[in-house]
Amino acid sequence: MVEDGRGFGDRLASFRQQAGLSQQELAKLSGLSVRSVGSLERGRVRWPHPDTVHRLADALRLQGQARDEFIAGAGRLLARGARGSSATAAHDPAPDPGGLPSPGLGPGMPVPRQLPLQARDFIGRKAELDFLACVADASGPGSSGTVVISAIGGTAGVGKTALALHWAHQVAALFPDGQLYVNLRGFDPSRAPVTPAEAVRGFLDALGVPAERIPAEQDAQTGLYRSVLAERAMLIVLDNARDEAQVRPLLPANPASVVLITSRSQLTGLAVADGARLLTLDLLSRHEAVELLTARIGDDRAAAEPAAVDEIARLCAHLPLALTVTAARAATRPRFPLTELAAELREAACRLDALDAGEAAASVTAAFSWSCAQLSPAAARMFRLLGVHPGPDISVPAAASLAGTGQPEARRLLRELARDCLITEHAPGRYAFHDLLRAHAARQAQDCESEHDRAAASRVLDHYLHTAARAAALLRPSHEQFALAPPRPGTCPERPADHRQALAWFEAEHQVLLAAVAFAAETGADRYAWQLPSAMKVYLHLRGDPQARMTVMTSAVAAATRLGDVLGQAMSLRSLGNACTDIGDYDQARAHLEHCLLLYRGLDDRMGEGWAHRSLSVLDGFQGRYADALGHTEQGLRLFQAIGHEALEAEMLNGVAWSHALMGDYQQARASCERSLALIAKLGGCHFEGEVWDTLGYIEFHLGDFARAADHFELALALCRDRGDRGSHAWILTHVGDARHAAGELPQARRAWQQALAILDDLQHPSAGRVRAKLASIEDRMSGA
Repeated sequence: MVEDGRGFGDRLASFRQQAGLSQQELAKLSGLSVRSVGSLERGRVRWPHPDTVHRLADALRLQGQARDEFIAGAGRLLARGARGSSATAAHDPAPDPGGLPSPGLGPGMPVPRQLPLQARDFIGRKAELDFLACVADASGPGSSGTVVISAIGGTAGVGKTALALHWAHQVAALFPDGQLYVNLRGFDPSRAPVTPAEAVRGFLDALGVPAERIPAEQDAQTGLYRSVLAERAMLIVLDNARDEAQVRPLLPANPASVVLITSRSQLTGLAVADGARLLTLDLLSRHEAVELLTARIGDDRAAAEPAAVDEIARLCAHLPLALTVTAARAATRPRFPLTELAAELREAACRLDALDAGEAAASVTAAFSWSCAQLSPAAARMFRLLGVHPGPDISVPAAASLAGTGQPEARRLLRELARDCLITEHAPGRYAFHDLLRAHAARQAQDCESEHDRAAASRVLDHYLHTAARAAALLRPSHEQFALAPPRPGTCPERPADHRQALAWFEAEHQVLLAAVAFAAETGADRYAWQLPSAMKVYLHLRGDPQARMTVMTSAVAAATRLGDVLGQAMSLRSLGNACTDIGDYDQARAHLEHCLLLYRGLDDRMGEGWAHRSLSVLDGFQGRYADALGHTEQGLRLFQAIGHEALEAEMLNGVAWSHALMGDYQQARASCERSLALIAKLGGCHFEGEVWDTLGYIEFHLGDFARAADHFELALALCRDRGDRGSHAWILTHVGDARHAAGELPQARRAWQQALAILDDLQHPSAGRVRAKLASIEDRMSGA
């Protein structure tokens, strides 16, 4: 029986249909792409690879004679291909007298199979493999008529070559005319990059073009290369490319071929000018990283110490190169517990040394260094300075202050680093890198010699401090402020223009600011360690995050105490006491607030003293000590009136009103609210107006006018909604629910309490239990009805 590619394809299609499978289902079961299955069935693959045939037979569950005949038929095709190649090579015609061969596929031309051995234990990357399969599906007959190009970018050690070779071996059978491969050495420290001329000449040799037929000029060689490929369906892997100029002469024009490129650069120029599809390879997921480690060190050893495996994966930043180096070190010490290896990696200063297996190709530091060596001097400096930045990511304005340069220059340098995959732009205008690259940058930053560079950390702390102070004043103009030293030269703080921009800035920089506070405390920058939390306190209160406030304010108190800064101690203690009140630790709150009151009195700071009384009144209200609460609000009111601060007077009048309302003196409470609203109107509005209407709603509720109470609460909700104050939002929603429930509007009450509970649960607020009980009661009532 004479079998050809079409005959094998018909047999495959017949078996697939008998099994009741679609091409998509067979592709999934066999691990091939849908395109591969379709090409095999259409006879486009003349010599299917044996591994492919066996995978198909397994997926089709062929057994016995049917399996033997299926595999034997494919084997006959492969044998015929080999014999045909040898026979025609023996009868190759003499060269043309003109010196150039016919550019088409000659019958005696060899079929190159240059793909290197693929990495063992290849793990994950399903989405990326699917992407490559879809890209490859665009080649061949019926395509747009252009060659398909896919470029895989990513940082050093992320597994670009492993992915490229794994996929290339999977689809090799779809390219019966051969596979070409070249390592372009774009980031090799010891050898120069392969020039396009060298790569073309190597490919021409592999394609069997005699040396005497290869022209001397590079352009002519490129033209001959493309002519030889004009009739061929080939897979061309260009590994470790430096830039677009290095690979562009190696691109064929034949749409039946596919080009796969790997590079530490993004190669966006290929996407613009040549239609390349770009794929940026990220770090492995936690699950994939653990799976790779397990595959390398063995299931039994991994199962015996799962916590250590998980920690090693995290300390390796889920970077494949770091994981494989670590696994190799574990293999050389089979009797050592994995916890010992994890302990070595845990030491941040020595982590990169632990990820060095003794040769450049197996060293994380060497891989990073090769990438850095290609940077411009200014970009290399920016990379080093990013190593001293404390946060998980950085914005362009903050990077400008870090480097002491303008924003346009900072943006240009960050983009250069992103193009070379040393950092990633994970959100518009925000850049980050993984922990191992951060450690490499920090190690390089230790060698900074100029005073300007050594001041980078102080500049970026000044950036965050001065921007946070301005933003806090926009969020709550009446909040307690303090004098700031001028920022260091080269610092360019941001200038949010209104409440919305200030809130957006804090939201974007929240995690960075927390890290900056910790960094300041760890490095002995105590002025920043207390002032930055004080500038953040308004936002942290609005966000409703008492645990974060507890953390940063505890650090602030310690820093101000070390400095002997009494005002810093008083301000930090008041904020810490407020946070303790919010989490229900009333004893600790009272200790902090009474201490800060004494400090303010010692400083003769009447505004600070008034704020301390306000905080104590809130604490007393939560503890049911309403007469004490009223006493503190009245003392605070007198202090604010004495210094002539009308906004604080209006705010404290609302506190007086609330204390009267808690004591049941609703008429006096209403009068205080009206005085507060009159002052607010005189001032043209204040950010706390919604709180006054909430107090009025509480008063009307207890006077039995539930409709008016609901109206007041709804107005308060509207005024507070855009402030970003989640705690107040939940508080007022609870009151809305109370009023609706009292008026018999049960569905509206339930909806308000549900919204309040969602916020309080997210904040882990102690009031959540009371709202949950209200909801349970109304659910019982509604179900009974």
